[in-house]
Amino acid sequence: MSNIEYRTMSIKDLLAKIPYTADLYDAIRPVRPRTRYNLSQLEKALPGAVEQTRPFAEKAPKGRKIVLFATLHYWVEQAAIIGLALRGMGHEVTIAYLPYGDWDKEINAFDLRRQDLYTRRVLKPLKGLIRCVSLLDVGRVAPQERIETLPEALNTAVEAASAFDTMYTLQVEDFDRDSELYRLRVARNEQAALAALRLLQDQRPETVLVPNGLVTELGIFYQVAHHLELMTVTYEFNDQREQIWLSQNDIVMRQNTDGLWAAKGKTPLTEAEREQIAGLEDARTSAKKFGKGTRFWQDVASVGGEKLRADLGLDARPVVLLATNVLGDSLTLGRNIFTTSMAEWIEKTVQYFARRADVQLVVRIHPGERLMKGPSMLGVIERAVPNRPEHLHIIRADEKINTYDLMEIAGLGLAYTTTVGMEMAMRSVPVILAGQTHYRGRGFTYEPATYDEYFGLLDSLLADLPAHRLKQEQVEAAWNYAYRFFFDFPIAFPWRLMKFWQDLEVWPLSRVLSDEGRAEFGKAFDYLAGEPVKW
Repeated sequence: MSNIEYRTMSIKDLLAKIPYTADLYDAIRPVRPRTRYNLSQLEKALPGAVEQTRPFAEKAPKGRKIVLFATLHYWVEQAAIIGLALRGMGHEVTIAYLPYGDWDKEINAFDLRRQDLYTRRVLKPLKGLIRCVSLLDVGRVAPQERIETLPEALNTAVEAASAFDTMYTLQVEDFDRDSELYRLRVARNEQAALAALRLLQDQRPETVLVPNGLVTELGIFYQVAHHLELMTVTYEFNDQREQIWLSQNDIVMRQNTDGLWAAKGKTPLTEAEREQIAGLEDARTSAKKFGKGTRFWQDVASVGGEKLRADLGLDARPVVLLATNVLGDSLTLGRNIFTTSMAEWIEKTVQYFARRADVQLVVRIHPGERLMKGPSMLGVIERAVPNRPEHLHIIRADEKINTYDLMEIAGLGLAYTTTVGMEMAMRSVPVILAGQTHYRGRGFTYEPATYDEYFGLLDSLLADLPAHRLKQEQVEAAWNYAYRFFFDFPIAFPWRLMKFWQDLEVWPLSRVLSDEGRAEFGKAFDYLAGEPVKW
């Protein structure tokens, strides 16, 4: 922090201690604070969205009592529109919010108060339809009404949530609990937990609705609702337009498909479904977009496994493919089973294979590392095996190599949580899973519970890889599951977080609340409101 920034913060901290200073300043200059916290698009759109919603809300039958929580300006903006849609369907909605622009940076009390006042001003058109509550206000109750301490279970949850926040921010698995970031996250999460506890105990909603549910204050709000045994729905978005992931009484980032698989796992794919999943796999293999997606899953098209074998200098010895995840990614946090971390598992695995010159290990570093600022798995491998033998090969994150060509020549797959493990099983390749991923326990992977079991499995499988190719029924199960995960688990929904305002132009509230919109997206809104998911 520069001297100017420090002096500015010091002055603002001093001003914040004088009662109503920020309020007076905001009354004189009622403009958006000059911070990252930006609700300008919502400010323009909200009055019209309210008018579109009002006639539907007046006619809708009474629904459920819902508390929808959001923090960070982009989640707050989306929450206002989702809240209106739910209100237009008859539900009684309270939007609880925290007016933070960043989860990993300190903010002085003066600016935080101004961001809160700015949020109230922007959300004012909701009055009469939706109740809006700042969690900062919930924390400012009279001393006799204040919850001073958290139950022990929530203290533990605060520590765990703060650890996830720190790992997610730094994209690491090991961190210093004395660091400024971790201390900041503990303080913020503790404040949010206390306020959430009081709010939810007062409101006793039928449904609590929280985006993500794993990191930032979104994570601890979910934990408080779960502690109170309230129906809690979490949601997130994938790369496809008009889709949402949601989970009831679970964290959506866990991608829990148990209910889906129980309902549909024994139902064979129809010819149309098989063509659909085959089309998706072809697009992922061939570096093409698919459906309403915006993502290329590979940087380069397939060249074929044998050409890649020659290009990489691989010989006739069996190939084992280890596909990594990105450190600290929200899809890997809290997924350890018998390891202390993904990095530890990779370290022990490459050390094992360093002694196995009879096979060739290829480690595919996740291409997503190019977009991240945290440490690479490459460093983990280099420290684990400083003098890497010739039969250990590393594909760096930035190398233009198609992962599906690697699958084609692999005799064994190793995965933590990546879907590459599932896709190798679809190609008859035996796969050992080390992490708690959504396709674990589906009948087509090996799932050790200890390091002894893991290394024992490696020994037995490597003794005769051809004999351990997956049976046809296991391959069928993998294809069936892949279809369920990619096509049944996402539910039709009008607005993603990314490109939200463009999506709202296509699906304004008047259209979403119409018969057309209800036919298209009504199921998702029913599930968000707490109606049990019917797979």
